[in-house]
Amino acid sequence: MRRFSATTRTAEDAAREIGTEVRRIVKSLVFIADGRPVIVLCSGQNRVSVKRLEDILRARSVRRATADEAKAHTGFPVGGVPPFGHDRVLPVIVDETLTRFDTVWAAAGLPDAVFEIDVGELVRLTDGRRAAIATVPGME
Repeated sequence: MRRFSATTRTAEDAAREIGTEVRRIVKSLVFIADGRPVIVLCSGQNRVSVKRLEDILRARSVRRATADEAKAHTGFPVGGVPPFGHDRVLPVIVDETLTRFDTVWAAAGLPDAVFEIDVGELVRLTDGRRAAIATVPGME
């Protein structure tokens, strides 16, 4: 784990502090699908397609969790949500764009801490389901 004197709450902040590309930062995002929380891991440069997520989860309704909901379900504040180690086991969807990298950087539970991890290990530790759920800016 690496800690910084500046915040790493956003993908851009983390990339700047680490000295890497935004696309190598893992965003751990909490969504609510038919009333149940799910974690989505995607590249820092991408956005999650709610429609794709609804299709993959076979959910009628998917929305981004509020900051309070994210903390209640994971035990971590937005900006520091790690990809695993939550208060309870949550389903995890890993966007396939992350798999183009050997290693990526993810939040480590604090707004100023990150860690580097092998992508295969990230998928294994999260028991993540790989899926194409992100949109790449300029390619929507």
